[in-house]
Amino acid sequence: MIKNKITTRENWHAALKQLPTPHILQTWEWGALKARHGWQTERLLWQREQTPVVAAQLLTRRQFKLQQGYITKGPILDWNDMALVTQTLNELEELARQAGLLALKIDPDVRADTETGPAIAALLQERGWQPAFEQIQFRNTMLLDLRPELDDILLNMKSKWRYNIRLSQRKGVTVRPATVAELPLLYQLYAETAARDKFIIRAEEYYLDVWRTFMDAGLATPLLAEVENEAVAMLLLFHFESWAWYLYGASRNLHRDKMPNHRLQWEALQFAKLRGCTTYDLWGAPDELEERDSLWGVYRFKKGFGAQFTPHIGAYDYAPHPLRYRLYVFLRPYQLKLAQRRYWGQQDN
Repeated sequence: MIKNKITTRENWHAALKQLPTPHILQTWEWGALKARHGWQTERLLWQREQTPVVAAQLLTRRQFKLQQGYITKGPILDWNDMALVTQTLNELEELARQAGLLALKIDPDVRADTETGPAIAALLQERGWQPAFEQIQFRNTMLLDLRPELDDILLNMKSKWRYNIRLSQRKGVTVRPATVAELPLLYQLYAETAARDKFIIRAEEYYLDVWRTFMDAGLATPLLAEVENEAVAMLLLFHFESWAWYLYGASRNLHRDKMPNHRLQWEALQFAKLRGCTTYDLWGAPDELEERDSLWGVYRFKKGFGAQFTPHIGAYDYAPHPLRYRLYVFLRPYQLKLAQRRYWGQQDN
């Protein structure tokens, strides 16, 4: 294989489109965004006879004088080709050593419920890769097949979900694309949801940058649900090639009895289907299908639309210096707890 650094959006996306199921977080826009927020971005492409076979958008940053690497939802390749997988791991391990990385994290979209998944996980561990201490992105997700006709997709939903979609229409819930000028309103909804549901979010400037970047590139569409012209819920629909992703969503307590979230998802999947998407990734599911999992309610909501639970092998870390990495893994929880205390302390003030 021949490795090249890709320096133009056109060439990078042309390569991604020739590879299996390229992820939205491997697009040029994600790398450009992260480069504005403390990371360095390199786009690496391996070819055979001028044909792309592996793509890896590598993010690196320095924390506490330690350089870390991350290939978000990648690398992209045919993970069923074990010879190619082995070559790719050789390349990545050498890259990590030469760059002096504390660890290189990969998070490939390899399903755990196939023959390939356990084989890849076993190979990684045989070579010294470890299940990542920090998963960062959701390990598992919920996928909805958009290939059937809309009537069939609707029929495949739970009856209560079909009822709620129709109820929201009768109760006057409307859904429309939001504009760039309305992104601060979307963030306000998101912040309200985070405060209510007790999850940590970043500063407003970060989210506005994410949303605007992908909107400007034609890779994201914000949808806003309203009741009598009052915003009550929103979602950000991302799309690239034949896939769509529900990466961000929020809702107010106001008018929740009118089921705006059901209407939003119905409109989102229709929008994705009209764009030619065949798979809708509803982004995020429990690590284990148990009611005690914090994402159990999210799982039930997404399952009601007919989405299928899809487990993945998750992220793996390769550490050229294992002792240094183990020390980091030991100390990292304390740093995270301190950061959480500071965050919630600021929210209370």
